[in-house]
Amino acid sequence: MPDRVVDLNADLGEEVTDDQGLLAVVTSANVACGFHAGTPATMRAVCADAARLGVVVGAQVSYRDRAGFGRVAREVAPDVLRDEVAEQVATLDAIAREEGTAVRYLKPHGALYHRVTDDPEQAAAVLAGSGSLPVLGFPGSHLLRLAVAAGRTSYVEGFPDRGYREGRLLDRGEPGALVEGEEAIAQQALGLAGEVASLCLHGDSPGAVAHAHAVRRALEAAGWVLAPFLEP
Repeated sequence: MPDRVVDLNADLGEEVTDDQGLLAVVTSANVACGFHAGTPATMRAVCADAARLGVVVGAQVSYRDRAGFGRVAREVAPDVLRDEVAEQVATLDAIAREEGTAVRYLKPHGALYHRVTDDPEQAAAVLAGSGSLPVLGFPGSHLLRLAVAAGRTSYVEGFPDRGYREGRLLDRGEPGALVEGEEAIAQQALGLAGEVASLCLHGDSPGAVAHAHAVRRALEAAGWVLAPFLEP
């Protein structure tokens, strides 16, 4: 396999996303499992198209927070969080298998993503609820450190469409938190590609499909091969 290989993932099944448009561009799909967004119908549609296109399916688990789109910080007991993660993974995996694919990895969403970066107890609960699935997460996070310690496969990702400060994502309320414009997003993708296994584009961002195409064009023009970090 070529050395310059990178995955392109997007958040799908969130009911505000052009799932079909993004599935035609990305190589991995983080599928909402119903707690922050998504329904059995959206999960089924995304999984069916992903299976047809060879896009790898991951479970995008979150706090139970549809009103806040999973972006509101929650205090959830570890045993409750463990069981809620297990429920989300099981729900999506059952649907995925009916559509000819399966859940291949785990990625937290929103507030839970940020919490497991810094909180080892919450990170351990997410891992406990997700069996032996490979984990996709933020570089240096407790989630990935604990996964490695447990002998689980882990992958780091970067965000072409989000602002960074000192290696951390800017809070969405801060100026510069969202990178705007196809060219700027594509350039940030090129800068991140050599540092991460996967690049994530937020499916709910305006122009998400155009951004994905711009990123893919820029990467391929620079000699990168886009392929899933896991085999389909």
